[in-house]
Amino acid sequence: MKLFFKLKILPYFLYFLVRLIYATNKKVYHHPKLDDEAYIFVMWHGDLLSQPFNYKAQRANKVVKGMISLNKDGEILSKTFSLLGIEAIRGSSSKGAAKVLISTIKEIKSGSDVAITPDGPRGPRFSVANGVVAIAQKSGSKVVVLNSKPSKYWQFDSWDKFVLPKPFGKIDFYMSEPYDISNLQIDEAKDFIKEKLMVHSIK
Repeated sequence: MKLFFKLKILPYFLYFLVRLIYATNKKVYHHPKLDDEAYIFVMWHGDLLSQPFNYKAQRANKVVKGMISLNKDGEILSKTFSLLGIEAIRGSSSKGAAKVLISTIKEIKSGSDVAITPDGPRGPRFSVANGVVAIAQKSGSKVVVLNSKPSKYWQFDSWDKFVLPKPFGKIDFYMSEPYDISNLQIDEAKDFIKEKLMVHSIK
């Protein structure tokens, strides 16, 4: 019964909750003008739930597929995001890494955007795994950084300090210009992505 609730009921509850929260908040978008090419969108795991709204405000007519882990929490997120118009690529840097790397590059080559949390699914918080760099460099795709900053929010005591905006406030949504990391060494690229992600992050 508990598993049934988590997989069948909880995604719909989360969907309607976030729709309600974002409907009652004033939304301010800080977005560049992006071309129609496929990009890799990166965001921190703790800021994950805000980003479908951030992305769709700029890329409403594009297909985006998010890399989501294979565990039960990933199943919940996958179902919730599907309701928000985000398709899933199942896997992570720790499980199914080679398969998900190939699948993600294929999606980019076919014209789909992809979304990745470089510190997910297990942290440490604000770390950047090698996978996002490998995907960017092997696909030739540029990286775009997403952040959100609500004026009022709950912050949970989880490893990622997950942030959920409160109703009736304001949310600033940030989207960076596209960054080309193809000529950087892997550690340089990871440091670069982290630096850009931290600019508008909630600590």
